[in-house]
Amino acid sequence: MTEDDEARFAYLAEGNAKQARKRVAADVLITDRSGRVLLVDPTYKEGWDIPGGMVEANEKPRAAAERELREELGLTLTVGRLLLVEWVPQHGPWDDQLVFLFDGGELDDAAVANLRLTDEELAGLQFVTLTEAKPLLKPRLWSQLDKSLAARRSGGFAYAELDPDTGR
Repeated sequence: MTEDDEARFAYLAEGNAKQARKRVAADVLITDRSGRVLLVDPTYKEGWDIPGGMVEANEKPRAAAERELREELGLTLTVGRLLLVEWVPQHGPWDDQLVFLFDGGELDDAAVANLRLTDEELAGLQFVTLTEAKPLLKPRLWSQLDKSLAARRSGGFAYAELDPDTGR
């Protein structure tokens, strides 16, 4: 490496150190044959959630979604297309984050019957109607689910930035 290469590398490294470091979540919209959505009950926070979890350093979001499904539900699934990207502002002790919500498709009756909790991070799972889902989810998660279902139906994609004042 030449002195010019070292100087350029140092300059780029300095710029990289100043760039944002975002937390990234990768979640999955999964339904059963009746159109009910799969929700999970995390042990480490209040309320129900959409299956998925946090992306690890240098991990692709789609790979993280598939990993989380295997780890938490024993579900080996090739995750489909991206339905939603949402920016969530800093809240509580957490920095801001990007949420990627992928289409996990529709599970047949046999796959639904084989779902099981395989991680202590979850206390339960259930398929619920949209009406049943709304009171179980925080408003932000309900909004993500609603936008993702609309994107699935339309064949489109949604991008959203959560309003820090309203939480929606």
